[in-house]
Formats: sequence, C-alpha cells, structure tokens
Amino acid sequence: MTYSPTAFNAIDEYARLALRTDIETASPHRLILLLLDGALDKLRAARAAMARGNIAAKGSNVTWAMSIIDGLRASLNHERGGQLAANLDALYEYMSRTLLAANLHNDDGKLAEVEKLLGEIRAGWKGIERQVDHGKQAPVQNEIGATARVYG
Repeated sequence: MTYSPTAFNAIDEYARLALRTDIETASPHRLILLLLDGALDKLRAARAAMARGNIAAKGSNVTWAMSIIDGLRASLNHERGGQLAANLDALYEYMSRTLLAANLHNDDGKLAEVEKLLGEIRAGWKGIERQVDHGKQAPVQNEIGATARVYG
C-alpha cells in the first residue's frame, strides 16, 4: 500500500490531535507519564539520527529531551517530596549534563544511559498508577502548567 503526501499529512494531523486530546484530558499522574514518554521518544529518535549520521536531527532531539527533563525537574515539589524529590532532582541534573556531553561528543552510550534511567523512572511512575487512581498521593512532582497537580 502506498500513501500519498496528503495521507501522511492527515495521519500526522490525527496523531497531533490525539496527543492534544490526551494532554487536555489527562490526569496529573498521566501528564508525567506523557512527559517521560516524550523524553524517551526523543532519545530514541536522537540515537537513530546519530546512527544515520544526521547530526542536526540528533541535536534537535537531544535538545527536546533535555527540555522535557528540565520541565520534570522544575515540577518537583521539594517541600512535600523530601528526600525522594531531592534524589530525583539530582538524577535529572545528572541526565541533563550527560545529554549535553552525549550531544557534544556524539556518544551513543551516554544517550543509552539516560534512556535507561528515564525508563526506570517511568516504570516506577507507572507502577504507582493504581495507587494514584485510588486517591493515594505521594507528592513528589508539583504543578505542571497552570491547573494540573501531579500526584504519584
């Protein structure tokens, strides 16, 4: 089956609309999962671009991943999250520094390391989803956007 450029545009627009709807209707816990998924997607794209020798795409995707990680870091609630928030803050800082070095030196191993760390955080966040759905909160992440409160 062959797709025309119009079909690709329609598929792309549908994907954007689906993501927008997901974000607008997501619970605060789900928003963090979406951010983690976005960072992971950008890292995978960066690694693929690096493998193809597309340095511009690699750099763009690494920059996106770093921005998402910075957003996750900024959303930490240190007052309520205590030591866990402090540990995540340090880990997010480490990931940002590691991504900067990976981008500068085209180091796939460093990209893979951050991808693994984010995957572990995502697995933990996903693992508490049932607790969050039942109203329990472990306030580590703080405000995301103007109205969303993230629990987990």
